[in-house]
Amino acid sequence: MSIPDTAPVAPEAIDPVFEGAPQAMLVIDPAQDRVLDANPAACRLFGYDRAALCAARVTDLHPDQRPALIVFSQAVMLKGRYWTRALSPRHATGRELKVEYVGAPFGNDGRLLLTATDLDELRRRNVDSEADFYVRGGIAEWQRVERFFRDIERENQLILSAAGEGIYGVNAEGKTTFVNPAAERMLGWSADELVGQDIHSMVHHSHADGSHYPGHDCPIYGAFRDGQIHTVANEVFWRKDGTAFWVEYTSTPIRDRGAVVGAVVVFRDVSLKREADEKLHAALEEVESLRQKLELENAYLQEEIRAESNHRGIIGTSAAIQSVLRQVELVAPTDATVLVTGESGTGKELIARAIHEASKRLDRPLIRVNCAAIPRELFESEFFGHVKGAFTGALRDRIGRFELADGGTLFLDEVGEIPLELQGKLLRVLQEGQFERVGEERTRNVDVRVIAATNRDLKTEVRRGRFREDLYFRLNVVPIESVPLRERRADLPLLAAHFLRGASRKLKTDGLRLSEGDMRRLSTYDWPGNVRELENMIERAAILARDGRLRIELPDAAGPPAKPAPPAQDITAPALLTDADRRSRDRANILAALHSCGGRVFGPNGAAALLGVKPTTLASRIKVLGISKSAADSAIAETAGN
Repeated sequence: MSIPDTAPVAPEAIDPVFEGAPQAMLVIDPAQDRVLDANPAACRLFGYDRAALCAARVTDLHPDQRPALIVFSQAVMLKGRYWTRALSPRHATGRELKVEYVGAPFGNDGRLLLTATDLDELRRRNVDSEADFYVRGGIAEWQRVERFFRDIERENQLILSAAGEGIYGVNAEGKTTFVNPAAERMLGWSADELVGQDIHSMVHHSHADGSHYPGHDCPIYGAFRDGQIHTVANEVFWRKDGTAFWVEYTSTPIRDRGAVVGAVVVFRDVSLKREADEKLHAALEEVESLRQKLELENAYLQEEIRAESNHRGIIGTSAAIQSVLRQVELVAPTDATVLVTGESGTGKELIARAIHEASKRLDRPLIRVNCAAIPRELFESEFFGHVKGAFTGALRDRIGRFELADGGTLFLDEVGEIPLELQGKLLRVLQEGQFERVGEERTRNVDVRVIAATNRDLKTEVRRGRFREDLYFRLNVVPIESVPLRERRADLPLLAAHFLRGASRKLKTDGLRLSEGDMRRLSTYDWPGNVRELENMIERAAILARDGRLRIELPDAAGPPAKPAPPAQDITAPALLTDADRRSRDRANILAALHSCGGRVFGPNGAAALLGVKPTTLASRIKVLGISKSAADSAIAETAGN
């Protein structure tokens, strides 16, 4: 926008006016980008002394504004006088100035005279002028204005008093400037006690755990440094009585002419909300834990149902079985730890189930753990569980078998396979009923009745240093021996008939019967695989049956055939066998199986399949019986020679 032209002013006539003018004046050479002279008012406005200002470039005073300077200079030269508020020079401190420039040519050599008016100062003069106007308007007008501002202040006070949130203000030094009634009620301090004080040291001096909270870390004071709004939802304020309460607060900076001069803080007590959230979180965790526990219980129970679909009870009328059942009846009502020993396939798990089902823990699950099937590095997690992130692959919390069996029975099958370094932790939970999940410091309590089973001689394992003696005595409170099938031959007819009924249901066949000849053949065999081998053999005979006739295929026995079994009521002969006799017979049967299978243990044509036992069980039995590689090689050589 242009200003009407006036007659040019001669340089010699300007000098006294230039020096004493109250307005800032600069003489510049736009072509050379130089400040030629500046009066004292200009030095005060720009914050430079005269020498420094005269040594500066025009563009130095107006960084990044060269195009606007060119446009303004050309307009002055073209129109003779021109003004603008588009240029914003920089003060010596770097602060941006808001000015109005009026320019006019200074001589005929391209120089310009710039008069700069401080717009902030002009605005203040206008305010003072308005105040003078009101004063001149008389007392009545002044009183009206006073009432107006008083009404505004009263409304503000009413708003602060009615607010449910605590509100207080602090200045740039951290001193309290005002406190509303809600803040007084929550903090326990009166406004008179807080105003003018360092409020951080009074209500925000410590974290929730009692550790010191330095003022330079306080987000409320952070608003002074960065000029940003800070919202915090997880800290505490401290009352006058020394108690703390959880708060959510927002610290908003207060600015005056662009400078941060304080902050207003709005806060509210969220203790009840936090307590409710924690209870909800705990309830959700408990629900999730129970859900996982029920899922695992269901999975384990389904597994047990499948494993025991053929039979759930102990079958037999022999004196050996009746003795076992009497022991079961005696120990079941107690919580004593039971150690079931015996060869593989003799029904040790059935004994454990019978104890559980006759106990007061019947309504809780029987959880089975096959210790031989758990990798060494997963034993602790499998037994005691783990928390999310405890190790690589721990993607969520997991309940261990002990916790799953809480209130019920834990059956530790093949307990002799537990690594020595973990036996101490097992002993602790047996003695104290306490454990920690992997990766968690919280100690958990469980009420578990433990039944252990093994086909190893744990006394020998203790002597060899492979099993802890204290754990052995802790497990062996009530020992029960599971009798091998060859020592309870009187039960063969009942067992065979039971397995045949199960196989018939499974294969959906009718009319299969065991003849007296079949029973005589079964009685001549020593059953190294015990009841499990009998079950497998009966099922195989049912599969191979033709025209309702079973095909009983017994493995070839090494040495002379065994004598026919005595009548059902005569059980003395098998009972007279010593441990050495049984071991010798088992060794002969295994060597005979190796001889028949060419030394193979695994596979459908291996010795394990022939004996009706698991390959791992047979390998373990070979080790226990001391069958060396040379003996096995001899069996292979005999087969090759034949």
